[in-house]
Order: sequence, then structure tokens, then C-alpha cells
Amino acid sequence: MKLLANFLAKIGIFLSSILPRKIQRLSGSWIGFLWWDVFGFRKKIVLGNLEIAFPEWTDAQRKKVGRESVYQLGYNFGEFFFIPNMSRQWVDENVVFEGLENHEQALANGKGFFYLTLHLGNGDLAANALSVIGQKIHIISKSFKTQWFNNLWFSVRGAQGVRYIEAHGPNNAFEILKALKRNEGLVFVLDQYMGKPFGVATTFFGKRTGTAYGLALFAQKTKAPVLPIYTYEGQDGKVHVVIEPAMDLSPSIVEDKDQSIANITQAFTDKLEQIVRKHPEQWMWVHRRWKDF
Repeated sequence: MKLLANFLAKIGIFLSSILPRKIQRLSGSWIGFLWWDVFGFRKKIVLGNLEIAFPEWTDAQRKKVGRESVYQLGYNFGEFFFIPNMSRQWVDENVVFEGLENHEQALANGKGFFYLTLHLGNGDLAANALSVIGQKIHIISKSFKTQWFNNLWFSVRGAQGVRYIEAHGPNNAFEILKALKRNEGLVFVLDQYMGKPFGVATTFFGKRTGTAYGLALFAQKTKAPVLPIYTYEGQDGKVHVVIEPAMDLSPSIVEDKDQSIANITQAFTDKLEQIVRKHPEQWMWVHRRWKDF
């Protein structure tokens, strides 16, 4: 299995080097077709999530957006193996950066900074595009238990210099603080459900759920700025990477530290909801976001 996976990965990387981006994305449409149109895997979860988030929509609207979101996952996989081939010229031609001045402002503070993001658009492509233009990026991410697959997967995901920090690793805090000291950026992905002991109760689209509080904890302790960032596929056929100004967290801070962490985490969750509402067809609705906390 290991040899086969490595062989297929090499084929995927080679083909991605010669195929236009549009063809790469379409090559992943079979995943969306099988997932949604043939097997209907997690279709009830997708539609149930959309009913929670958009109760005012018709069934037809929810089916349309749900199908598009699943196909988006397929498109993302279709160009996953292109990451090792990414060049500065390709980035200049295919990526639109919005709000780079906000990154520069955060960098000027000299404390390092955090990116708050979610599973919308092609985040891996965007992260590596940022690395190609000179940003030093670390993503807090879970690893796979199978070591050879983990090494293969992250060798592709980080091919352009993006680094990864194990979400619950023993050296997690140490690595995060070291990156901040070097005035680098750390990406926290907070749109998935997280129960205790690493999550706190929040509301998302008006329904109670759980969200990881790690970013709130580090932001409160280090005072490093938190910049919302997200990616979406534009109608122009380009990858749009949007970096918003640093969030003002002062209204969320109270005397009780634990309550402050809960308040800040809720502020992050509210911001992610705003982003999802802008591009609901590109968010990952297949996730069971609203588990009982």
C-alpha cells in the first residue's frame, strides 16, 4: 500500500505539472459525483446542517448549495498534487490577494500573529501561495496515526514551505511561542466541533456547539494580533485569499480569565459564521458541526 500510494502521488504530481488549472479542478469532479450523486454519503448531514444554518431557504436551495460544497471538496483534491509544482509566476497569474496590507501591519508589530480560518475554498493551495510570496506560515493541524501516510500527505501539503504543528502534541505550546518570537504567522482552523477538554460552549448560526479555545488562550496570553483569513474560488477562475484587519478582542475581555476565553472564542465563531454566509457553497458542510456539547 505504501509503495502504491507513493507511486500514485508521483503520477499525480507529474500530471499536475502539465495540465491547466481548470482541468486539474475538473479532474476531481468524479469525487463529488460519486459522493453526492451516486452514494449520497453524508447527504442527510449536509442538508441537516444547511437547514440549521439557513432555515429560511427552500429544500431546492439547500440541495443546490450542498451539492456544490461536496463538489468543491472534489475540486480541491483535483489540484492537491499541484502544490509541489507551484511557482511565483503561477501565483501571480492565478491568485488574488486581498488585504496583504493587514499582514504587513501585523508583521510590523514584531510579536508574531495568528490567522483565524476555516475549511472554505482551497486552504492548502492558499497557504502555500502565501509561503511562495514570502510569508512564513505554521498551521495547527492533526496528524494521521499511520506514519508513512502522514509523511506522504504532509510532504505534499507543505511542499512550498508551509510548516505544521501537531494540534495536541506535547511540544505544541513551545513551538507556537517559538514561532511568535520569530515574528511568524500561526494558522488556527476553528470551524470544526470540539468538545471538552479542548473546547468551550459556543453558538454557531444560532445553535449551541463546541469550539476549540486554544487560539483564544494564546491570543489572551501573548497579545499577538488575530487576523481572519479565508479563501474562495472566484468567478474569475482565480484563487482569492482574503486577509482581514486584526480583530478587536477588547470587548470580550472581562476580569474572569475563563470567561474571557469563552467570550473570545465566541467572537471567533461569530466571525467564521460571517465568512460562511458570504460563500456557503464553498464551506465544508459534511462535518458534524453541531454535536451536543
